[in-house]
Amino acid sequence: MKFEAAMLVVDDINRSRAFYCDVFGLEVVMDFGENITFDAGFSLQDKALWAKFIDAEETAIVYRGNDMEMYFEEEQLDKFVEHLKTFADIEYLHGVKEYPWGQRVIRFYDPDYHIIEVGESMAVVCQRFHSQGMTIDEIAERTMFPVEAVKSFL
Repeated sequence: MKFEAAMLVVDDINRSRAFYCDVFGLEVVMDFGENITFDAGFSLQDKALWAKFIDAEETAIVYRGNDMEMYFEEEQLDKFVEHLKTFADIEYLHGVKEYPWGQRVIRFYDPDYHIIEVGESMAVVCQRFHSQGMTIDEIAERTMFPVEAVKSFL
């Protein structure tokens, strides 16, 4: 068995399509009207049709569960955060924060209140630490990555 993709149920597929294309620069690779697939490997599904697929009322589909997120990595997080500021309607869960292992992330909601996390790749984290003068062993200890993984990032 092979996992294929995640799918988000949305109220307005055109609004959500624009959000993911404009904010992330994603490309639509398949468009079936009420379902679209992005080159990032996930899809959007119209809420009304999804309710029919699962034999449920639309009111049974509830957003803002805060129980999952879509995770993206960005090599230039600061530049992406500046890009986000051009979208007035984005609701943030928090600004950029750095975790103990050194990764910086930002979280916000999409138009249907699915959580989006955008974080630095760990390769970027390791490179940042190295440029700050940390040794490979220090980087490995801080990031909890094996020394060989840290070396591969540098």
